[in-house]
Order: sequence, then C-alpha cells, then structure tokens
Amino acid sequence: MTGRQGARRDGRQGSRTATAGRIRRRPLSPVLALLTAGLTLSLAGCIDGRVLFPVGPDSATTALAAETSASLDAALAEGLDLAGATGAIAGVWAPWAGQWLASPGSVGAGVDPATGRPAGGSALTTDMQFRIGTLTASMTCTVLLRLVEDQRVGLDDAVAEHLPRLSGVQGITLRQLCQNTAGLGQTNLEPQFVNNPTRRWPPLELVSGGLGSTRAGQPGRIWTRSDAGVQLLGMALEEATGDSWPELYRRYVFEPLGLGDTSFPGPEDVDLPGAHPNGWAAALDADGIQDCTRPLDVTRLSNSMSGVAGGAVSTLEDLKTWSQALATGSLLSPEMVAQQWKSVREDGAPQWRRYGLGAEQVGPMRGGAGAIPGFLSATLSDPESGLTVVVMVNDSSAGAEFVLALAQRLAAIAAAAPVVDGRPTTRSDVPWTAVEATVQMRAHAVCPTGAVEDAAAPVG
Repeated sequence: MTGRQGARRDGRQGSRTATAGRIRRRPLSPVLALLTAGLTLSLAGCIDGRVLFPVGPDSATTALAAETSASLDAALAEGLDLAGATGAIAGVWAPWAGQWLASPGSVGAGVDPATGRPAGGSALTTDMQFRIGTLTASMTCTVLLRLVEDQRVGLDDAVAEHLPRLSGVQGITLRQLCQNTAGLGQTNLEPQFVNNPTRRWPPLELVSGGLGSTRAGQPGRIWTRSDAGVQLLGMALEEATGDSWPELYRRYVFEPLGLGDTSFPGPEDVDLPGAHPNGWAAALDADGIQDCTRPLDVTRLSNSMSGVAGGAVSTLEDLKTWSQALATGSLLSPEMVAQQWKSVREDGAPQWRRYGLGAEQVGPMRGGAGAIPGFLSATLSDPESGLTVVVMVNDSSAGAEFVLALAQRLAAIAAAAPVVDGRPTTRSDVPWTAVEATVQMRAHAVCPTGAVEDAAAPVG
C-alpha cells in the first residue's frame, strides 16, 4: 500500500465510523408514507428482531384474484418447461391487488433413467435458498455508493489509484465498472465453470482475462456487459477499504435490511446452506455449445468463478426486500439514488431498457436477471406502485435473458390485475405485454422438457 493510499484510507476511516449503520432513505410519497405507517402499526409487537425498513409499498397478505393467479401459474409452468428445470420459486406482490407465491416442481435430486433428465427429490418450498448469480452485482454497486457517501472512495476514482500495480486499467473509473461502460470484454469461461464447478478461481486470474480480452471500446464510450469489470471493482474496493466483501455486504446491505437468509459464501464453501434445490446445467463443449442430453448437477460450486459479480445466496423473501430497497433507493441518499439510476442505453435493447449502476431500468421497474451455473433468477420492482416480481429456476442452460423475460411476463400479468376495494389505486403500466414476453421466453429456451407440448399455446 502506498503512502498516499494509506493517508487516504485513514482520512476516510473516521467518516465511516460516524456514518456506519445510518440508513438514508429517499423521501416517501404521501401514498407510500401512509402504506408504510400502516404496515409498521400492524406489525407492532410481533417483529422477530430483524430490522424493518419501509423500502416500498407492501401488498396485503391475501391472494391475488383466482383468474390472475391462474395466469401466473400457467406462465410459471411454461417457464419451468422451457428452462428444462425441475423446479421454480416465484412471488408477485401487487399492492392494489394482493400477492401470489408458488414453488412448483421438485428439488431435482437425481436423473430419471428413463428420460435422462434431472428429476426427483422432495417438493420445493418458497423459503429455500438458492444462488442469485449476477444479481449480486446490484448489491456490489450499492456498496460502492455507500462507500462514496461515507467518503471512503470517490465514484469517479480511477481504478489505477487503488490498484497501481495492475496493468491495463488506465483510464477506467469505478463508476464505469458498475455501469459496464469500461470497455472490457467478456471472457468465454462458461464451459470451464459448468464442467468443473468446484474449481477455485483467483480473482486476479479472472480480472486479467477480462483486461486481456478484446476491448469493446474506449472507457466511457460504449456499454458492454463484463463480469470481470465487477470483479475488478471488488478488488479495488477491498484495497481501498481494507475490508473483506463478506464484511462490506454485511455492513452496508444484509444487516441494514435484515436479510438474515442472504449470504456471500467463501470460495471454499461449495455447498449451499440450508434447504435448497439442486442446480443443473447442460454440459458445454469448448465453444460453449450446450448438450441437452448431458445434464450436470452443479449444486456444489465455488462462487470464486463470479465473486462479487455473482456469488451471493438468498431466498424469495429476502430478494423481495432487496429488490424493493434497490428500486426505491432506501439504503442511499437522494444524491446517490440519482447517481445509481443515471442510466445508459443497452446495446440493441428497446428504448425502455437501460442500465444504471449494477442494475437495469426496465420500463417503470428496476432490477435485472442473474445467472450462475445451476440457477437463473430475476427481480423487478416498480418504486412508484410497488409491483414486485421475484423468480428462480434451477437450471441455468437458457441464460439470463430467458429468466428476465419470464419475470416480465409475470409482471405484465400482475399489472393487469384489478384494483381491490380499500387498497392503493396506483398501478404499474409496463411497456410490454405478456404475449411479447412469452415470445422472448420461447426464443431463448434451449433445453425444454416438452411438458408444455404446444409451443404456440396462447398466453393467459
């Protein structure tokens, strides 16, 4: 560590002491203030010791209307089939209409000898834990913004300031790493990740691969997804703070939001904690081509393959809390919320899909999709209406775009749910239809099970 870095760290340490644990919330609208006040009163005397924050409007605990629930059930059933998964866990919360929770299928504990496909095991439950994959990047970038608030780093600090001995980082800033505008490429290591999931990867090896791959462009000029860029951010922030990532997540995200079932395992912890589904993926050849006849159980996995870009583990309920906190900015000051959602257009995406710092703006909703061998997941939450969707499938073969389309389909169905008397009247107006989202799901499916026989079936 250079003398300049040490002086900078010491100067910022005092600021951290004064501000650690202080939660900065964006001002709530009158509707949200009324909802959260009512929620707090209704839960008085029965809080289980976790911290309860008004991260957004909440639904009543009653179920959505039968017709809406049936459409959601059908959408998730088709998603399960198209993903080639044995099970799914999903939830939809619409403050004006109710909630829907589902966990169809099984944990996928083995392979059916008759079909050669994953099958068997106990039924899934909605409280099971699973790997959230690249959804972790939104937590990582929120930590960055919290560190900026605490004056421990600057959002536009040069990476070279914190990692002066690392070549190839000149001209790149911390902001660009979070926004995927650093110009770094995406290395093709997926076959090695899937075919050898328990291998431990040194962060420098992965970052060096990203730095050494063909650049997409000059820093700040073009958007291109790069997990190596987020991992590089992780290295820079560890060096700048002297703190480990489990500690940074705990202090700035998990503990403030009461995410008691969310964790960031060490690279040696290859087993998922608690009750969980098995994770599956089709075997890949050297070119990344999937062989659907060779499903691999990749439940035991070292998260070193993705690190702070994709290594967290969570649950449906915790992801609901996190997605609403991310969307509303409840962990950040208004200034940092504005910085997080100062978005750029994603290459080739519709006008309504943009990228902020570690997460996407998808129409009125915020969140994104996560992928890691074995699991796909997605979260979307509207900060105004409170509509929130969380979904997971336990086969990663179809990729992140598939599960995002599934989440969009669930959101479109829920957005059309009728208002129930006595509930808020603010509803989400998403710029896509359930039919359009279904078309995208079917386009990205690679190893469907065939349980839903008519691929052209109408969408509910």
